[in-house]
Amino acid sequence: MRTRRKQPDVPAPDSPWSEIVPGLWMGGHEFKGRSGDREFAVVRDQFDLVLTLLRLPGYGPDDGVEHHVWPIPDGPLDGTQIAGVIRLAQAADDALEDGRRVLVRCYHGYNRSGLVVAQALMRAGHTVDEAVRMIRARRGPWALHNELFVEYLRAGLNTARLLEELAE
Repeated sequence: MRTRRKQPDVPAPDSPWSEIVPGLWMGGHEFKGRSGDREFAVVRDQFDLVLTLLRLPGYGPDDGVEHHVWPIPDGPLDGTQIAGVIRLAQAADDALEDGRRVLVRCYHGYNRSGLVVAQALMRAGHTVDEAVRMIRARRGPWALHNELFVEYLRAGLNTARLLEELAE
């Protein structure tokens, strides 16, 4: 599976983050600004909970904002990494139920964040197809372009986790 760094043709998003459903945002560390140049997406206190799948220093959030970091590749995941995705999706879903504003972010806010957001949407009762469609409609056509992640969602993350652990 090719990764973001090997895909220079994948454009940066037009915004630092996009609201997928009320209170649940998906974003990244870099976006295309109004001038057309790439800009840094720095989180301050806009969200109550920030879930980070690729941590870069200096991108926030501010002290006092709940922040969970679980770095994963934009490619095949092992069982431990999938377990972390499941936990982050549960944290996002729980925070939404409590009326909190949640940001899930990775590099551009397409694949890794899309995996967690889709899983959170599925926990809330959406099908895989509905979740993927909603994410792409709101974040853009490049969202969840990593077909392996969509396959993980179709199989079910718990099943994908067990299969990956057996393969290890």
